[in-house]
Amino acid sequence: MISESILQGERVRLRPVAEEDLPLFVRWFNDPEVRYWLSMSDAPEFTLESEEEWYEEMRGDPWRLVWCIETEDGQPIGNLGLHGIDETHGRATFGISIGEKAYWGRGYGTEALREVLCYAFDEMGLRRVVLEADEDNARAIRCYEKCGFVREGLLRGHRLRGGEPVNDVVMAVLREEWERGTSGGQDGR
Repeated sequence: MISESILQGERVRLRPVAEEDLPLFVRWFNDPEVRYWLSMSDAPEFTLESEEEWYEEMRGDPWRLVWCIETEDGQPIGNLGLHGIDETHGRATFGISIGEKAYWGRGYGTEALREVLCYAFDEMGLRRVVLEADEDNARAIRCYEKCGFVREGLLRGHRLRGGEPVNDVVMAVLREEWERGTSGGQDGR
């Protein structure tokens, strides 16, 4: 479902995904450098029609929340979300993509992730957020560790990238770790 919540950080604003964002998503997800790190790297090219289908499907999915990441001046630079939300067990899976490469490595993803973790733990009452990252994606893993994620395991040959098997690292952060401030500072920030 599209989150109706707007999350405001110092340099990022997370707002509901809008249909007008879909052409940006098509451009981002068809860029080979952006796709390289995504689980969909070997998927067929994205089209506006395929993104419109995804958008309609997502709007009615109660187990998924997705936001568009904007800079402080309103520039959309990526998206992120919680997927597989399981209220019974208090857990969800996190995913993020910064599609505007000029914003890579500048802390926008870290700040956006912290905002989502605050929302997940404080507003949704989740107790665990998990993610998977390519084992060789050092930049992403550093970001996740800054936000309190701990490596829990390795999924060997978990996905294909360029037709070759890639290992994925499983990482998670628990609410009590977040509350103790191990996730990047006091008050969960």
